[in-house]
Amino acid sequence: MSQSSKLFEPFKLGPLTLPNRAVMAPLTRNRAVPSSFVPGPLAVDYYAQRASAGLLITEASQISQQGQGYQDTPGIYSKEQVAGWRKVTDAVHGRGGRIFIQLWHVGRISHTLLQPNGGAPVAPSAIRAKTKTFVGGSFADVSEPRALELAEIPGIIDDYRRAAANALLAGFDGVEIHGANGYLLDQFARDGANKRTDAYGGGIENRARLMLEVSKAVTAEVGAERTGIRISPVTPANDLSDSNPQPLFDYIVDGLNALKLAYIHVVEGATGGPRDVAPFDYASLRKRFKQAYVANNGYDFALANKVLEAGAADLIAFGKPFISNPDLVERLKKGAALNEWDKATFYGGGAKGYTDYPTLEAAEAAQ
Repeated sequence: MSQSSKLFEPFKLGPLTLPNRAVMAPLTRNRAVPSSFVPGPLAVDYYAQRASAGLLITEASQISQQGQGYQDTPGIYSKEQVAGWRKVTDAVHGRGGRIFIQLWHVGRISHTLLQPNGGAPVAPSAIRAKTKTFVGGSFADVSEPRALELAEIPGIIDDYRRAAANALLAGFDGVEIHGANGYLLDQFARDGANKRTDAYGGGIENRARLMLEVSKAVTAEVGAERTGIRISPVTPANDLSDSNPQPLFDYIVDGLNALKLAYIHVVEGATGGPRDVAPFDYASLRKRFKQAYVANNGYDFALANKVLEAGAADLIAFGKPFISNPDLVERLKKGAALNEWDKATFYGGGAKGYTDYPTLEAAEAAQ
């Protein structure tokens, strides 16, 4: 039986008309071609299968080799990577879909085995995160980082700008800046990782500077209407914390609003964990930002419907349900059972647990 919900209503996002308000969240899958970090043929199938989402956001994709933190994640900095992603976007557009790429620099969440010439990962300050990365086929402690020199920061900003330009060459409808989950831009913003004493450290305005400068550079390159950003104000992911996140992220969102980005994509609570991990007023961000608010973390149909009806969000991002349900929107609309995901196949591997989850139509035909 078909269910009625705002989730299935169209939404205008910049120049795009989304047929529904369900967003496929970025999901790291570690299946790029080793050494070249090009998305392979399986990625073409994977994203095309999910083209009925209102908007697809790709797995995080590094803007440079320095920005890589895990094995076999795709990049968007070489001609070969652009060509690989073009096959993905062509396939998604061929099925009527819309797709953004998430631009990623991991900062200190990396390993010397992944860095240019085996160098140390970079960070706002030389503080090692108490977390692990996936490298050499297993999980390992992240390496000791070095603090970025002030003179290096303009180059990082330009890497984001160039990656955004490459995204348009690859046929993407837009880009999402990864400012969440304890990676580089989040590390600069939060005082648990940033102990700098220059223009990028200290008070809120300085710590927020890099995230806002990157956002300004990207919007100048591809247009604000084609740029979104993901933030996670209170997540403890990747050993990150802040002593007072509310004024910090109120300030950041004010700055993003001034740039007129297409959307903010907000991880509410702990990424992939409790929504109530720490007190935070997400409604404050919703009021400050005049474009689209994408809500993320632990949403099912009931919660999505409730939040949309209350006007607390414009779009709802679903993560793991999209891994195991390529036709998630159709299943939610029909109130059908969802496929269960297999955690053992989330990271790395081949088609198993990637492109072999059945659609509702295929499952019914097999009965």
